[in-house]
Amino acid sequence: MQASVMRVAVIGSAGQLGSDLIRVLYEAGSYDVVPLSRAELDVTDRQGVEKAIVSNGLDAVVNCAAFTRVEDCEDEPARAFLVNAQGALEIARACAHAGALCVYISTDYVFDGEKGAPYAEDDAVLPVNVYGVSKLAGEFLVRQAASRWLIVRLASLFGARGSRAKGGNFVETVLARARAGLPLRVVNDITMSPTYTRDAAHALEALIRSEATGVYHGANAGHCTWFEFAAAALELAGVTAEIGAVGAASYPAKARRPKNSSLDTRKLTQATGFSPRPWKAALRAYLIEKDYLKT
Repeated sequence: MQASVMRVAVIGSAGQLGSDLIRVLYEAGSYDVVPLSRAELDVTDRQGVEKAIVSNGLDAVVNCAAFTRVEDCEDEPARAFLVNAQGALEIARACAHAGALCVYISTDYVFDGEKGAPYAEDDAVLPVNVYGVSKLAGEFLVRQAASRWLIVRLASLFGARGSRAKGGNFVETVLARARAGLPLRVVNDITMSPTYTRDAAHALEALIRSEATGVYHGANAGHCTWFEFAAAALELAGVTAEIGAVGAASYPAKARRPKNSSLDTRKLTQATGFSPRPWKAALRAYLIEKDYLKT
């Protein structure tokens, strides 16, 4: 069924995840990659999406486009649903018309964080903020509209390109503040699975190559609190800073966060043979890539 060369479109190609995915697909050597940045394709434009997907002879479409600013989603729910749900629906419908696999990037925020252990793909979903609800709506619409679909949930992304919407990423912010001599106060009662976008891209490539369908989790192995993540970044980068652990209540926010939204990735490994490395090893690789750490 799978051709020797697969033609894959990456929507949101200029973003933190999309740029790494394009790089990984090119390096794999068995893909004809069609990058589609936000400037080139508005995912909410039905005609534009249909034209871009149906006319390109695509085997798969990876939708990395998203409205990810969690606080802003609370203020702009219509925009969150427009991009994260309706946009996902437009892409899924076009994929069905083109006979292409629809790959939707989702989030750990579809869970409420009350399980007390890493979430498996079939655990009950119950998002606690608008962003999570909008992404879950996108999941349901993809499942309803696409003839073949793959949903991959990622979490707490960090990558070389940085989040364009957020002006960098958490690691960049921590190191910048530390180097500026500013004290750091980081939340130590919210647990997640940090995800290096390069490793997430390899997980996506493995799933596409394996012709997998269904729901998968693609985070790096293990979990930590944001404080533990920040402390590890400082230690690995050799940066000394004043850092203290605080509770989430110290930073009142419009959007609730799940207490523990860490992800179990065993299903990914069983399906593809690819095992995401531990988050701390991924963090070290990221720091080397950014030239913050010498090998």
